[in-house]
Amino acid sequence: GGDAPLPRAVLQPVDATVATAATTADGTVAALLWRRECVTHDFWYAMRVRRVLAHTRSDFQTVSVLDTADLGRVLVLDRKIQSAEVDEFIYHESLVHPALLAHPAPRRVFIAGGGEGATLREVLRHRGVERVTMVDIDGPALDACKRHLPAHHAGAFDDARAELVVDDARAYLERQPADVRYDVMIFDLADPVDDGPCYLLYTTEFYRDVVLPRLAPDHGVFVTQSGPAGILSCSQVFTAIHRTLCTTFGAVVPLTFTVPSFSDEY
Repeated sequence: GGDAPLPRAVLQPVDATVATAATTADGTVAALLWRRECVTHDFWYAMRVRRVLAHTRSDFQTVSVLDTADLGRVLVLDRKIQSAEVDEFIYHESLVHPALLAHPAPRRVFIAGGGEGATLREVLRHRGVERVTMVDIDGPALDACKRHLPAHHAGAFDDARAELVVDDARAYLERQPADVRYDVMIFDLADPVDDGPCYLLYTTEFYRDVVLPRLAPDHGVFVTQSGPAGILSCSQVFTAIHRTLCTTFGAVVPLTFTVPSFSDEY
């Protein structure tokens, strides 16, 4: 009995899933669906998928929400895990709270990305925050998260302090009047891969010409997710993002933490 070992199979087109068979207690054979996740080209891990709750291709990326055996509900964008129900709090709390606590009195906050709503959820825990503007480019991804990830957003989208905008974050910021400033700006985006929707939001030019003018002149804080930061993976994007930030901002502090569902530091 028990699960059969993972086969040495070619990855299937739907989010790197492979099928195996298992013998149940009554002797019947059941099909199992596994999703393999790549940390590096030579380091993979797998999670058993109980159900595919959503799978669609938006104008920007492939969006999947999976119900897994051990990690709970998982958001996958372009075949890369973004967060898992069992431990997403580690990522989102670490992204949000150091930045907001670094500001003496954050009242106005901007979020780019963060479609699950969990970043918004954590910002709204700060009672002094009066307004949060969240801008995400991908409407279908937002809809999938709202419907299938209720534990992630915990109703944050319905908070009266929250404004949700479906738009390109750069275009949105560039359209705002010159006097619109934010105490804290949080960029919860996918990694800057060449064919992804976010890579232009990680450049020196963007930070200098768009982000800096929107930060409040006194104590303004900017934080961005910077991809995997483990000893095997930090050279993928983390090192380059850190170097780019250092060319623009006077003080840059890297923060990493372990996310079990990523099997890596972030």
